[in-house]
Amino acid sequence: MKAFAIYTVLRLGLFVVTYAVIAGIWTLAFGSKGVLLVPFLAALIVSSVLSLKLLAPQRDRFAASVEARARRATQKFDELKAREDTD
Repeated sequence: MKAFAIYTVLRLGLFVVTYAVIAGIWTLAFGSKGVLLVPFLAALIVSSVLSLKLLAPQRDRFAASVEARARRATQKFDELKAREDTD
């Protein structure tokens, strides 16, 4: 759960920073027209691309924690199934 929270906060933070930069540039270039929609869509795309490279270690940790959790759940299920078969 901790890895998920860290990855989510970092991903959201990256989006907010990207949006702030793009909205600032947009406002300087075009004024306040369309300051919400166009920079928002651009920030979605740019932050997604950036997160592929910048957040890879956090994503890998999150994936490892999910895999470990699934492995433990499978092991518990197999133990319960084996115990049921012996009864």
